[in-house]
Amino acid sequence: MHTALTDLLAIEHPVLLAPMGNVSGGALAAAVTRAGGLGLIGGGYGDADWLKREFDNAGDARVGVGFITWSLARQPGLLDLALERNPAAVMFSFGDFTPFVSRVRDVDAALICQVQTLAQAREAAAAGADVIVAQGTEGGGHGGARTTFTLVPAVVDAVAPIPVVAAGGVADGRGLAAATMLGAAGVLVGTRLFASVEALGHTNAKLFIVDSEGDETLRTRVFDIVRGYDWPEHVTGRVPLNRFAAQWHGREAALYADLARQQTLYREATEQGDTHTAVVFAGEAVDMINAIEPAQMIVERMIAEADRLLQPAG
Repeated sequence: MHTALTDLLAIEHPVLLAPMGNVSGGALAAAVTRAGGLGLIGGGYGDADWLKREFDNAGDARVGVGFITWSLARQPGLLDLALERNPAAVMFSFGDFTPFVSRVRDVDAALICQVQTLAQAREAAAAGADVIVAQGTEGGGHGGARTTFTLVPAVVDAVAPIPVVAAGGVADGRGLAAATMLGAAGVLVGTRLFASVEALGHTNAKLFIVDSEGDETLRTRVFDIVRGYDWPEHVTGRVPLNRFAAQWHGREAALYADLARQQTLYREATEQGDTHTAVVFAGEAVDMINAIEPAQMIVERMIAEADRLLQPAG
């Protein structure tokens, strides 16, 4: 598939790996790149040793990196560490990325900015983003309130000719084809690639995704509260419902009141891979995920299906 995104990033297929923190490591990023897309290592909240290791795990594959932008202010050396590895692209999500633009330009990496509103898209375009990811609320993990189906074409119209990438709810070739019809130049894929062989994370988390249903996901703050992350209240995380979310969602004040004890229990559950308590960030597209598979197989099937759907009739 040939789009403005494939031209800009010099890739074969318009598929980007979502830089999921503690999930999108070097092996997964490299696998997506080898399949013809571009893998982005998930810098998350920032861990220098982890980031070094995962760049090493990517080997000689051409990969990029993504950060939660507001976390970089607390660890100013983390971006420099990543830029020393000459990433193909740097993606910023949630926060003011403008202080980092010149440093990304200095290493000739593509600047990708993820947005959740039309206003944010216009700001990113004005600040010089090379690619804008329009993230719909269907996606797993942290996000906003607008849906992919309406946000993507609105952003496409607002920021043309900057390539727009659709994120949120894309798990197969149908999603890629639909995004293309909405004007997107590609897709950013998270949940489907979490349930891959190469993804980091406990096997129980991947199996939890396979066994989940989109009807049973919700956007919540309770996992940020128990993990001690100070996300703004309007930024929630989408998860498949588990026992912890069922107990505390809507009872955030009670969770704060019992926080020390719950944090101890939560840490133990995370170490044990207990998905009844520990968070698994995943989106509504879990309905379309039926197995844990190699990332290259997932990407190649997505491309083949989209190609078939986009062929002219007759």
